[in-house]
Amino acid sequence: MAETVYVAFGSNIGDGVENIKAAAAALDSVPGITLEKLSDIYTTKPWGYEEQADFCNACARLSVTLSPEAVLGVCLGIEAGMGRIREFRNGPRIIDIDVIIYIGQERNTEELVLPHPRMNERDFVLVPLLDVAEGSIKDGIEESIKKLKGTYIVR
Repeated sequence: MAETVYVAFGSNIGDGVENIKAAAAALDSVPGITLEKLSDIYTTKPWGYEEQADFCNACARLSVTLSPEAVLGVCLGIEAGMGRIREFRNGPRIIDIDVIIYIGQERNTEELVLPHPRMNERDFVLVPLLDVAEGSIKDGIEESIKKLKGTYIVR
């Protein structure tokens, strides 16, 4: 049975829009993962480490028949395949793909925490997530966005 999963993308090295589109297409090409909807792509200021280029951010809604750990493994594989290098936390990246919500599943391991513990603090996740969310997820996001003040521009 297929489950709904939401992922967030970020990129600020190279062509961020194309990097996100390529990562979304790569996810959609994996057996057991179907890309249902990709959000608009937004330009946002860096978060955490601010001495870097602006980011392109987006979210996607997926239909999956894989476990949360398998989806994470696919995301990490796509990042590596696209050349992601993890030099330091919140640093520049060609692509970042985070599993933020897996409907009906919670995790709290060293490798994976679901739902993502800091997504409600980050407008660069919530705004594109609102584009693709459904039902009670969408209602909760709208409330969280009202509490945040950020700058984002649709690309």
